[in-house]
Amino acid sequence: MESLAQLSALTFGIQAFVTLLVILDPPGATPIFLSLAGDRPQKQRVRMAWTGSIVSLIVIVTFALFGQLILDYLHVSIEALQGAGGLLLLLIALELLTGKESNDASAVNGNVAMVPLGTPILAGPGAIVTTMLFVQSAHTIQMKATLAIAIVLVHVIIAVTLIFSTKILGLIRPSGVTLLARVIGLLLSAIAVEMIVASIKGFFNIA
Repeated sequence: MESLAQLSALTFGIQAFVTLLVILDPPGATPIFLSLAGDRPQKQRVRMAWTGSIVSLIVIVTFALFGQLILDYLHVSIEALQGAGGLLLLLIALELLTGKESNDASAVNGNVAMVPLGTPILAGPGAIVTTMLFVQSAHTIQMKATLAIAIVLVHVIIAVTLIFSTKILGLIRPSGVTLLARVIGLLLSAIAVEMIVASIKGFFNIA
């Protein structure tokens, strides 16, 4: 019976790992990361990759442990969280499209790694809700342990993927980085609008 429980916990952990990996989508975040990293030195890019992954991990773990309590205490719905994420993403997208940048390079590096990369691109409403559902389904200590391992492994993969993706920046010139930023800004705008529309539909129960 014990081995069966361990097998069940292992299966649960694998399911959580695969699901979160698909939702967080490291390859999908790579072009966005590259546009944000721009022509910064390799050391700063690596730091940004780790910062974004760690911020995403902190957000996911926080909502895994206290998500429902936080939302209930603040009387905030998932739809409101999704709408706020969409508006935040739209603001970042407009800055990419217009080429607006802060004069403080260190502040820019830290900010874009945390927002929008860490959240809401990686740790968005979908990932948060999915994690909360897995937490509710983890009925044993073994299942909770495998879920925790799955969450950490997914974020390690994200960080490694983003770090290796910086090699691409060596193949394109500054003009290519600028073009990439504009294209990604346009795509982020579309994603932001989708998030806002989904939030509105959720509020009004529109199919």
